[in-house]
Amino acid sequence: MTKIVALITACGRGNRFNNSPAGGEGVPKQYLPLAGVSLLRHSILAFLNHPKIDDVICVIHHDDVALYEEAVVGLDLLNPIFGGETRQASIRFGLEALRDYNPDKVLIHDGVRPFVSKRVISGILEKLETHPAVIPAIAVEDTLKKYSDGKIEWTLERENLWRAQTPQGFIYEDILNSHIAFKDLNFTDDAALNEYAGIPVAIVPGSQNNFKITTEEDYERAKRLASLFIQNVHEENRCGTGFDVHAFRARKKDENNFIRLCGIDVEFDKKIDAHSDGDVGIHAAIDALLGAIGEGDIGDHFPPTDPKWKNCDSREMLKIVNHLLAKKGAKIMNLDITLICEKPKISKFKTQMKVALSEVLNISTTRVNVKATTTEKLGFLGREEGIAAQAVVSVWVSVVE
Repeated sequence: MTKIVALITACGRGNRFNNSPAGGEGVPKQYLPLAGVSLLRHSILAFLNHPKIDDVICVIHHDDVALYEEAVVGLDLLNPIFGGETRQASIRFGLEALRDYNPDKVLIHDGVRPFVSKRVISGILEKLETHPAVIPAIAVEDTLKKYSDGKIEWTLERENLWRAQTPQGFIYEDILNSHIAFKDLNFTDDAALNEYAGIPVAIVPGSQNNFKITTEEDYERAKRLASLFIQNVHEENRCGTGFDVHAFRARKKDENNFIRLCGIDVEFDKKIDAHSDGDVGIHAAIDALLGAIGEGDIGDHFPPTDPKWKNCDSREMLKIVNHLLAKKGAKIMNLDITLICEKPKISKFKTQMKVALSEVLNISTTRVNVKATTTEKLGFLGREEGIAAQAVVSVWVSVVE
C-alpha cells in the first residue's frame, strides 16, 4: 500500500512580519494564534485529518522547540527535524530524515498556509497517481510589469502564467534526489528542482484562500477568513458505544486451549469463530473509540474480507485505532467494557485485562474498567453458544468548527 507523508516547513523567521506591530515581540508567525490555535496547528490538522495522509513531519527552527511543543500538544506526529540556513536546505534535511520511514510520496507544505483545503490536497494526490510531480496553482489575473530605475521597463504577457502554492506533491525518491543533486543552487520552490532535473510537473487548481501569511496585512486577512471558515475552536467531551458478538466452535486437536479476551489468554475448551482472533472485548472497544471520533466502524478499517487481518492479534488493531485518535488530538478519559457469557468465567482475569488494555492505549489503569455478566441462561449466550461484549468510551478532543 502506498505510504504518503506530509512534510511541513515551520522554521522561518519571517523578518518582514516580526518587525511589524502584529509580530508579537518576535514570535515567529507560524506560532501566532488564529481562532484559538496557532497557524501551524491549523496547517498540520489539514493533513492529519485527510484519510490518505499516513504521517506528518515538521521542520522547525532549533530556537522554537518550546513553541512547537505547545502548538502540537496532543497530536501524533513524527519527530520534528531542525532546519538549515535556507528553506531549501531545511526541506532537504526533512526529506533526508524521512528515509527511515520509507514513504512512496511526499507532500511539502508551508506551515503558514493555514487554509489549505481537503479539496486541494485530494486533487494533488489524485493527480500524483499518474504524474511524478504536482503543484496547486492559481492563474495570474493581473497584468505584470517589470519596474526598474523609477520606471516600467516592460509588460509581461500574463497568458499561461500561474502563481504556485503548496502543498507540492512528489514521488519521494525523485524530490529527495533533486534536492541532494542541486543543493548548491538556489530555487524558489521545490517543484523548480524537479523542473531543473527534467521531471515534468503538473498543475491542479489551487485556491485563493490558500495564501501564504507573509505580512501583517496577510495576518489580518487570515483573521477575517477565520471568522468565516472557522466558527469555533474548543475542547469537548465525546462518547462512543460499541458491541461485538461471536459464536463458539469446537476446538481442533492441534489448537491451543484458550481464547483471547481484552488482550488476555483465557483457558477454555472451545474456540471463537472469527476472522481475526475474535477478541470481542477489544472489538467492542474499537467500535466505541471510532464512534467517539466519528471514524466509522471496525469493518471500515479492518474488513473481514482482507487476508491481512486473518488471525490478527486484536491488540495490534487497537494500537492502530489509538494512533488514529492521537492524530485527531483525542484523549481517552475512560473506557468501560462488559463481557457477556456463561463461560468462561471472567472474574479472576479482570485486573489483567485492565492492565493489558491500558498498556496498549497508553493510559492509566484507573481509566479502564472491565466487567462481566451473564444472560441468566437466556438466548444463545445463555446456551453457551457464543460470547458478546459492550463498550462505552469517553474522549476529550479539540474541535475546530
